Amino acid sequence: MPTTILWFRHDLRLSSHPALEAAISRGKVIPVFLWVPDEESPWASGAASKWWLHHSLTQFSAALDAVGLKLIVRAVSKTKGPNSSAELLAALLEETGATAVYWSRRYEPAVVARDTQIKAMLKARGVEAESFNASLLFEPWEVQTKADGPYRVFTPFYRACLARGEPEPPHPIPQIPRIGPASAEKSLTSLSIADLNLLPRVRWDRAFDVWTPGATAANHSLTQFLAQAVADYDVERDRPDHAGTSQLSASLHFGEISPREVWHAVREQLGSTAEGRATAEPWLRQLLWREFAHHLLYHFPQTPTEPLRPEFARFPWVNSPAALKAWQQGRTGYPIVDAGMRQLWTTGWMHNRVRMIVGSFLVKDLRISWEHGATWFWDTLVDADLANNTLGWQWIGGCGADAAPYFRVFNPVTQGEKFDPDGAYVRQWVPELARMPSDTIHHPWDASASTLREAGVTLGDNYPRPIVDHAKARKAALAALATLKQA
Repeated sequence: MPTTILWFRHDLRLSSHPALEAAISRGKVIPVFLWVPDEESPWASGAASKWWLHHSLTQFSAALDAVGLKLIVRAVSKTKGPNSSAELLAALLEETGATAVYWSRRYEPAVVARDTQIKAMLKARGVEAESFNASLLFEPWEVQTKADGPYRVFTPFYRACLARGEPEPPHPIPQIPRIGPASAEKSLTSLSIADLNLLPRVRWDRAFDVWTPGATAANHSLTQFLAQAVADYDVERDRPDHAGTSQLSASLHFGEISPREVWHAVREQLGSTAEGRATAEPWLRQLLWREFAHHLLYHFPQTPTEPLRPEFARFPWVNSPAALKAWQQGRTGYPIVDAGMRQLWTTGWMHNRVRMIVGSFLVKDLRISWEHGATWFWDTLVDADLANNTLGWQWIGGCGADAAPYFRVFNPVTQGEKFDPDGAYVRQWVPELARMPSDTIHHPWDASASTLREAGVTLGDNYPRPIVDHAKARKAALAALATLKQA
């Protein structure tokens, strides 16, 4: 019976999994996970996303055990080899006699280049090598402009996706035949997931217990979102003080749930009436923003480190390690910014509206390059995703596709007052301001001395004064933008 090595990556689920279905139809399946972070450098998983990966792999391995499959975990060895994914796969082919290797496609530049080389190597050995789409609604080469080029603006991209009709429906978990292992396969060695050393040695992750990685939890989160929040998503999505979002970003990144499963679940929940489709549109639009990010990364692989709009390579950024550190630590003196940065450090996640606010503050109020923000988010987000991270930071930096104009500078005070009107979000994450009244919690420097005293706040002592004056910083940012036009 033909044997297929099924190479799992960011597709840690059994449902709606084309590569798994194809491998089962062929014969015996050997599930494999390879840990080769250097091949994804400089965008190998950051510390927070490695935490998620550890727990997701643990759950996925148990799910495979339940259907009679054992996950084989291998990693490179810098001292005794193998030292690459290609060599690890070659060794597995020798050990198992497998005649095919299947996997789900990824779209990061380093991974695309690596996978292309591996596919050529396998075919040269006479091994069948096939990749499948498990993480996008549509492939990047399927949605093109009339000139057969990639879209650089979201709205026409969005319309083009909708014009293609509904994405393919998801498939349930396939029937996996329980085939006894051949004697040669009984001796397959495997590392434990703990051997990958994905968890931190210093326990900064204690508050990460708010998350439960894995496909089971992802499906539970989707069910809860559909029952409690999707109908009000358009109203609630910008309120960090409310539970109005799905929080599925990490699950989508690691492939614990597929975008097709999510898309069709939303459609089924809200129905096909005009009202139901209108209610579904705001959330499905966000799913297509994710799609847009991956299409951009595929077509413009330089963008993780270079602005898509080349004129921004000349932008006069400010080098201020002290200001950057204050931003990272949530000590800027602007409560909504500090709340977001502390939520990020504590839980590995930040509400999307607040991501825009803290991003604008970094690149416009502090005029520090978006690349510093992207690097910090990469290491601290459990949902760190190269496509989404790049699109988000270039969007707020005004230098990417369909970017917010650089001259649109978010005011951190009015943003806080609008989206956290009672100050509940700030009180949760900036406890030193917990007793401040709502009318001044987003700008405590304007509070009276008696109000500050009653709230137990001493500016410059237990809570910092603003590290910049927003009005002056906005003028400086616009002046910096003008230098690009002069050049």
